[in-house]
Amino acid sequence: MIHATVSLDGFMADPDGGMDWMNGFPVAPEDEQIVESICSGIGAIIGGANKTRTIEDGEIPYGGYLKVPVYLMTHNEQETVERDGTRFTFVVDDIEEAVRRARADAGEKWVSLLGGRVARQCLALGLVDELRLHVVPVVLGEGIPLFAGLERQLRLERLETAAFASEVHLRYRVLS
Repeated sequence: MIHATVSLDGFMADPDGGMDWMNGFPVAPEDEQIVESICSGIGAIIGGANKTRTIEDGEIPYGGYLKVPVYLMTHNEQETVERDGTRFTFVVDDIEEAVRRARADAGEKWVSLLGGRVARQCLALGLVDELRLHVVPVVLGEGIPLFAGLERQLRLERLETAAFASEVHLRYRVLS
């Protein structure tokens, strides 16, 4: 499952990787319930490692709220890191291996794919079953896109749409 907050023009971060633009909008209790429902169903996470392959305070997925295994994609060997009750395992250049391991850890729960490159690789390989997107009412104009560079067309089935305060919550099943 790809779970992401995006701008109206499809960016998941500003050009420097910042995500502060996501904050400061009105939120209704129903918005929080949707996010909580998604988060409670996540059993493992796959994302990209930073350049130094360290775990900085601001880089812990979901702010450290979820205590689930995290698999980080990298190009170099790196020892597993344990930080604040979360295990970070580095996987070298094999997204399918990361997905296999994350699915085993997640059991009946979802594997959340974080980051544009990871999401696009998994989409290209047919490893994504759902998209859960929260669209924030801002146009960034430039930044780090979620889907740009995906080299194939995807057919989606809309499963849910909800809007309460500011965000629009979208849930799609990937058909092809």
